[in-house]
Amino acid sequence: MESTRTNTGYGWLSFASIVLIIGGAFGIIDGLMAVNRARFFTANAVYVFSDLNTWGWIVFGLGIAAVAAGFAVTLRRQWARWTGIGVAGLSAIGNMMFMQAYPIWSLLIIGLDIAVIYGLAVYGGREIASAAGQSGVYEVGTSSSEAGRQAAEETRRAA
Repeated sequence: MESTRTNTGYGWLSFASIVLIIGGAFGIIDGLMAVNRARFFTANAVYVFSDLNTWGWIVFGLGIAAVAAGFAVTLRRQWARWTGIGVAGLSAIGNMMFMQAYPIWSLLIIGLDIAVIYGLAVYGGREIASAAGQSGVYEVGTSSSEAGRQAAEETRRAA
């Protein structure tokens, strides 16, 4: 029987992967619009460094990384979890510096990035070997000692 924490964890991981994919797609579009100097952004904004064109390329790159991380999280690999956390963190920092161009949107993305980091960090779980021998697959909401007991039990059943 699955625990409530496990069910919640699956929801958070699904949320994180969906937000990374959709947010990354918006980042790609946002970055391309900034590179093409769209009139969509705030006029005469002052940036931390460089100009709108540079920040357009940065946001575009973060968008591609977010889409890739979102799809990787759906594969339920431990490395994907850490990649997703890193990409969401960089996205939050990048949007903080891009805030002069589009303030409300940047604040929204920063909030979603923080929720993604929370979901991946809290409910990502530990790596355990499954009965089929696939290393790198993790279960949600499993502590390291519980994962060890489960792995030992699966090994006994397989023998």
